[in-house]
Amino acid sequence: MCYRHPNREAGRRCTRCGKPACTDCLVQASVGSHCIDCARLAKPDTKTRARYWSARQSTLVTYALIATNLAVFIYLVLQTPASIGGDTNALGYVRLGLLRDWLDNDFAPGLPDGLPGQWYRLVSSGFLHYGILHLAFNMYALWALGQTLEPMLGRVRFALVYFACLLGGSAGALLLQPNGLHGGASGAVFGLFGLIIVGYLQRGINPLTTSLGGILIINVLLSFRPGISFGGHLGGMVAGGLCALTMMAPLGRRVPEIWTYLTPIVVGLVSIGVAVATTT
Repeated sequence: MCYRHPNREAGRRCTRCGKPACTDCLVQASVGSHCIDCARLAKPDTKTRARYWSARQSTLVTYALIATNLAVFIYLVLQTPASIGGDTNALGYVRLGLLRDWLDNDFAPGLPDGLPGQWYRLVSSGFLHYGILHLAFNMYALWALGQTLEPMLGRVRFALVYFACLLGGSAGALLLQPNGLHGGASGAVFGLFGLIIVGYLQRGINPLTTSLGGILIINVLLSFRPGISFGGHLGGMVAGGLCALTMMAPLGRRVPEIWTYLTPIVVGLVSIGVAVATTT
């Protein structure tokens, strides 16, 4: 009789433990059939399943960054519905955007100085977007670049270089366009472009002939439109190019692995130093 149902006949036994079981209490296995207890024991625990799931996500950081940008944009739209079309009067832009000195501008009269004591703006501005099209262009570029770079660099290094480029973009925006209200992931995205361009060039590859060439050309052309943070784009690209010297070094030029982690950290700190020097 079945070990779980004493009133049922067991037509077969578990091929793992040998207990008799009815058809409802057997689970098909790769070899034979297992009883429910053995099938449960054969499953990995929650921690192991989480590790397996994580290992299958080759672009987890990319998707996390995209989700964060989307969440901030939804927050802005809920706060000020007109911001979906790019209305910069939303209070979220004023609170999180990047501006060298609020007192010299009319964006937020009555509020305290922008950056002094509010250095979080160097990062928070990188998750703001002026309208749905701005968000769509940046997120598509981030997704395309992340598919190539994150599996190559690994999650930690990809996250480090992304934020190094974001900070580089903020420094460039403050340095070259100090009187503008800046926001968007463009600085970080252009930094990833700079990273991959220098990486390709170090390997003798023309980046324009790759699948990212078209996206690069479109984004460069958009940089010259009025109202675009050209300084943020340039600063991010310079930061990414500097990181690429070690992080994307060809195999023939051996670079100690530790420098592939330290370089984006140093570039990020230098970018913060430039921003501080620009606003003091």
